[in-house]
Amino acid sequence: MIVTLTANPSADRAVVLPDVLAPGEVQRAVSSREDAGGKGVNVARVVAAAGAPARAVVPVNAHDPYRLLLEDTGIALETVEVAGRARANLTITDPAGETTKLNLPGAELTAHEAEALVAGVVAASEGATWLVLAGSLPPGVPFTFYADLIDAVRARWGEDAPRIAVDASGPALTAVVERARPDLIKPNHEELAELVAEDAASDADVLVEAARRAHALVPGRVASALVTLGADGALLFTADGAWRGVAPKIQVASTVGAGDSSLAGYLLADLEGATAPDRLARSIAYGAAAATLPGTQAPTPDDLPTAPIAVSDFATPIAES
Repeated sequence: MIVTLTANPSADRAVVLPDVLAPGEVQRAVSSREDAGGKGVNVARVVAAAGAPARAVVPVNAHDPYRLLLEDTGIALETVEVAGRARANLTITDPAGETTKLNLPGAELTAHEAEALVAGVVAASEGATWLVLAGSLPPGVPFTFYADLIDAVRARWGEDAPRIAVDASGPALTAVVERARPDLIKPNHEELAELVAEDAASDADVLVEAARRAHALVPGRVASALVTLGADGALLFTADGAWRGVAPKIQVASTVGAGDSSLAGYLLADLEGATAPDRLARSIAYGAAAATLPGTQAPTPDDLPTAPIAVSDFATPIAES
């Protein structure tokens, strides 16, 4: 079972234009769709679409239209009642696949609602293999929320606690890396650069070296790291080695949710006992499949590219520092 938390859910609205986006002009859309979004929800949808057990923990108002979108996904849910409504995120895509995103802030959580959310995640984690904490934090909770939640889950379940994957950015990711000992982090290129205070324009080799100097990629802090690079593929670092995978050439429809699908693909491969290189290859395949679909549709195994994903050694294993 893979359990996910989406602390700051969103109704994802995707609009496809016939031409490039023209700021200040009136344009007619070719198509549009609306999906229940949020990174944890996206991961759970992909996992469930592959036939694996998944449960999504989501704070949601019983009268929020987002709840209908969420229930329409068909995934198993653990909802926590909150007063505010889910935010809306707008994605605009042109024929070349160029994507413009407008992400709105979420509703503020009260201290009581945050406590209820923690309790819901702890309870849902019983018997789970993985717990995924994904996405931005809503207003009203401290940047240490994910790190504190990891402590709460492990305190409750001890040796039976699930392995924990974190897909976050900024201070929330920094706090997790500094003290929470996650089993997996999944930053993209920009998030890794931010984590180690490096220029986002730096290439992967520079970023990885900076991460090692900052102790951000050592087993004592992070058991493994999956770094997604978009069209350039992805990197995987564990205590046993480091690998780089090359992304296949695809026709991009929307990049929204591709990173979430990459994480889901990795976890699905892990559930099957796949080797690290195969986990990386599956991750890249799922990310590529998601990018070929409009909106934030969840790719299925039938959507995966048929060509094999090339994976090779990238660098020396992560060493204790």
